[in-house]
Amino acid sequence: MRFWFFAVGLCSLFFQTVASAEAPSDPLTWLGKISTASQRLNYVGTFTYQSGKQIETSRIAHRANGEGEFERLEVLDGSPREVIRSAGEVRCVLPEQRTVIIDQPGGRRVFPARLPASFNGLAESYRIRKGERGRVAGYEAQSIILEPRDDMRYGHVLWAEMQTGLLLKSRMVDARGEMIEQFTFSDLRIGGDVDGALLKPRFSQGEGWRVVSVRGDEISKADAGWQLRTPITGFSLNSVVRRSLGADRGDAVHMVFSDGLAAISVFIEPTGPEAAANVGASSSGAINVFKRTVGAHVVTALGEVPARAVQRLAEGIEAVSR
Repeated sequence: MRFWFFAVGLCSLFFQTVASAEAPSDPLTWLGKISTASQRLNYVGTFTYQSGKQIETSRIAHRANGEGEFERLEVLDGSPREVIRSAGEVRCVLPEQRTVIIDQPGGRRVFPARLPASFNGLAESYRIRKGERGRVAGYEAQSIILEPRDDMRYGHVLWAEMQTGLLLKSRMVDARGEMIEQFTFSDLRIGGDVDGALLKPRFSQGEGWRVVSVRGDEISKADAGWQLRTPITGFSLNSVVRRSLGADRGDAVHMVFSDGLAAISVFIEPTGPEAAANVGASSSGAINVFKRTVGAHVVTALGEVPARAVQRLAEGIEAVSR
């Protein structure tokens, strides 16, 4: 028995020594590994999403090569859905509605790609530190804790695989430390080849299917025609896209503000019966929404941030005088 405990102790000491030698010590360096791992690695796995009483399971396959990134995500619970991502487009397939929605790649990614390529400004909005080590889906993981510096964003705990930095688990918490939502792998294979069959659509699309393109035209911030009157500390305008709503409705402007982790989308569209409905605050799971009318337009702000943040942003959007 003494030999058993001695052997276990040696194994533990050996692992800690090797892991310390290969893993970065600086939490910002860890964030860099997390940011790049999800885009550069091949992986296949199953993860769960939890928010309140809602629990959803998804399967993901991701391959990266010289031609770019290729990914297929299939939701395994409830109504069937799948998202096919390639270097040129993103296709969201809704079999029950016999509908395919096409968009351009980019913007906020799904788990495990929770961090953008650029996160240099995170320290302005969060206190970042290393947490404890643990195990997720059979892999050793290092936790990184991001504590918000104000009440305009939530806190986050990220668990990264020790060797590759791939995000294994992500938890969003409120000011009391209580979980708002969580993603976690239950089964995962990192590296190796990803069979092309895992990346192909499972649902055949034939006659009777509707294809809806929501691709827009990215425009300069100066040409948006709208601005945020009083900036929110840490949040900056990342992109502006103009999308056509049809000949009878005109165009909508989609603005994305981000602090490098949290993002708030602002949609500005002409007033109509549907657009003007449900003005005020609402929520859907972890997403808070605030809608208001501004002259002949409706401004809708939404994001995985506290309700006060989306309200403040929505109320601060105004038309640019020309």
